Amino acid sequence: MYTLTVRDHFMIAHSFSGEIFGPAQRLHGATYVVDASFMRPELDDDGLVVDIGLAGKVLGEILAEFNYRNLDDLDEFSGRNTTTEFMARAIFDRLVRAISDGRLGPAAGGLTRLKVKLKESHQASASFEGAV
Repeated sequence: MYTLTVRDHFMIAHSFSGEIFGPAQRLHGATYVVDASFMRPELDDDGLVVDIGLAGKVLGEILAEFNYRNLDDLDEFSGRNTTTEFMARAIFDRLVRAISDGRLGPAAGGLTRLKVKLKESHQASASFEGAV
C-alpha cells in the first residue's frame, strides 16, 4: 500500500461534559497537529498517490473551518464532546467529501483508504482510519 501524508495544524477552544473529563469540563484551548495520510494499492500513471499540493491545500481549507473557533459555538457539534477522536473523524469525513467532489484531482480516484491523525501534545494523539 502506498501512502502520502500531508501535515497542517489548527487551534481551537472547547469544553467537555462529563465527570470523566475533570478540569477539561471548563473552557480550554488546544492546538492540534494534523496528519492526513492518503493510501492506494498502486501508484497512478504519473507515479502519484495523490497530488501533494492539492492534498495540502484542501486539508488547510478544512482546518480553516475550525481554526481560532470555539467548537462549543458550532451548531453541528451541539451536545457533542469534541474530543480529539471526534475531531479526527470530523476531518476524515470532510476529506472524503472533498475526494468525492474531485477537489483532490484525478489521482484521488484511486484512493482506497484515508487516515487522519491529530496530535494534541508530544504525549497524546488520536486518529480515525477508514475506506474512502
